[in-house]
Amino acid sequence: MLEKIREGSQGPAAKIILGLVILSFALAGIGGYLGQTTEQPVAEVNGIKISQTKFSRAYSNERARLEQQFGEYFAQIAADPNYMAQIRQGVVDQLVQQELQSQLAKELGLRVSDEQVKKAIVEMPYFQIGGEFSNDRYLQVIRQMNFQPDSFREYLRDEMTRAQLISAVAGSDFVLENELQHSLALQQQTRAIDYAVLSKDLVKDEVSVSPEEVQSYYDLNQNQFQAPELVAVNYIELKAEDLEPAEPVTEEAVKTYYEEQKNQYLEPERRRVSHILVDLGEDAAAAKEKADMLLAELNSGADFATLAEEKSDDIVSAELGGDLDWIEREMMDPAFEDAAFSLAAVGDVSEVVESEFGYHIIKLTDILRQQAQSFDDVKDELRAELEKAAKIDAFYQKQTQVAELAFEMADSLQDAAEVAGVEVKSTELVSRNALPEPLNMPAINNTIFTPELIEDRVNSEVLEVAPEHIVVVRVSDHKAAATKPLEEVSEQIQAQLVAEKASSLITEKAQSLFEQLQNGTTLADIAKAQNIEVKSVNELQRRSYDVPPAIATEAFKLPQPGVAQSYPALVELGNGDAAFVVLKSVTTPDVDGQIDPQQKQSITSSFANKNYLELLAALEAKAEVIRPQLQLAEQQ
Repeated sequence: MLEKIREGSQGPAAKIILGLVILSFALAGIGGYLGQTTEQPVAEVNGIKISQTKFSRAYSNERARLEQQFGEYFAQIAADPNYMAQIRQGVVDQLVQQELQSQLAKELGLRVSDEQVKKAIVEMPYFQIGGEFSNDRYLQVIRQMNFQPDSFREYLRDEMTRAQLISAVAGSDFVLENELQHSLALQQQTRAIDYAVLSKDLVKDEVSVSPEEVQSYYDLNQNQFQAPELVAVNYIELKAEDLEPAEPVTEEAVKTYYEEQKNQYLEPERRRVSHILVDLGEDAAAAKEKADMLLAELNSGADFATLAEEKSDDIVSAELGGDLDWIEREMMDPAFEDAAFSLAAVGDVSEVVESEFGYHIIKLTDILRQQAQSFDDVKDELRAELEKAAKIDAFYQKQTQVAELAFEMADSLQDAAEVAGVEVKSTELVSRNALPEPLNMPAINNTIFTPELIEDRVNSEVLEVAPEHIVVVRVSDHKAAATKPLEEVSEQIQAQLVAEKASSLITEKAQSLFEQLQNGTTLADIAKAQNIEVKSVNELQRRSYDVPPAIATEAFKLPQPGVAQSYPALVELGNGDAAFVVLKSVTTPDVDGQIDPQQKQSITSSFANKNYLELLAALEAKAEVIRPQLQLAEQQ
């Protein structure tokens, strides 16, 4: 297991986890939260306090994720205080689990070295420019996240240590063959059901909603009827790829660059060889003796191609007279390669050479000596490199000028646009989630909605969209969020109240009819009396789209029916309807023979995930965990 742990800190899973963590923080724009201090922790795990600062960081990150997931609908979701309270509690639970993992890792003696942390930082693409690590960019990004280099390294060390633990536990898990077969059989199980849906539309005519009820709902739920905050934005955008070099790249400059980079355009020596292979088999000595005899025949004048065709154990190349086509260095077994490249002239034959595959006799049939690619072959590539470098130089010169003018002439973007050689672009009044590219990036989006830009109407700082791609923004108009008037939303409220009342009526009616179903009345008789349709599915699968998900879920919870016996269930559907489900039969396939590797991997991963969650639950059950009432105010 310790070996698994050591491997985990270097594995791709750990790098992915760390990459996602860094990216999410960089995108969330959490710097404003990290400076907070508080004496009240959000939780305490075995005496270790989880601070409000740490909670604010994780909560901001989760909000940003939800905003990206739900888009413009997030404002409606966030208006529900109960839902957001669940989100906050979920973040606290996640932080408690992380602290439990950290404490277990410490107990096991897990530790990530300084060299590993440094290597992870250097390899992160968020700190690179043109594929190379940039210390300036590294410092810029972590300062935006309100980290100092030493605190960021320790934060990263904690994340990598937890990644070690996850890799070790998941990597050491396994599933027995009979467990695999049983799980696969359950996954492939099918069920035969009858079901009927009792729609709330059947009772809508019985429902009435008064103007007073509409007014009361509006007064109590005004947060559901908020018109979003709107902004109109002016901005300039500068990209290196759109610029022209300050001076054209001449043919002479390309030739000079070619001479400087000539060593990068050498084509390595290639050799074409044939071989005769004698497989080691079970008797290496006999194989060596056979190879020596074949070499003696060649030295006596035997034809190499004929002998390879008749005697070589390499069936594929034997059909071609032993030909292996062209090879380069580091393509073949080292011993084979050394022998092949030591042959002096075309037609030379090596001595018997031993490799992990057996004994070889090698013949050199052709040589292509090392040579440089010609200038004409690479000049277009070189010109493109020089032009790109020139564009980047021009970009950074203009970026400096843009930053100075945007600051000095803070009430207009026109001067900065002129020096950049671009036009000032504008948007209409739009919501936060409707900003166009590239303004819809979270970091830029958050900057636009800061009080400084909205109230003072000044230019922003230079904001980086991507390497060699920046924008400067200013708010030209702003409309604060406001409650929509009752006249605008009254029909929406009335429809919602009608649906709620109809759902309540249909639930009562369904419960009464379900009692009849339990007492022996058939589903067909109930459906006929209510003028609804009974539908049948004979091979319902667990992940079926033939029926509403709630029906499929309930069908696979019901016990298997006995002889001449079926089991009914009453299901509340997500849209407010109700459904009756009758389970008729269950078919579980026999699983034998070889299990597909992908299925095996999926089941093993599922078991590993379940076991890891059980480990966390066990750790929490043994730990002393305190969760005080959250005091953090909701950030709108």
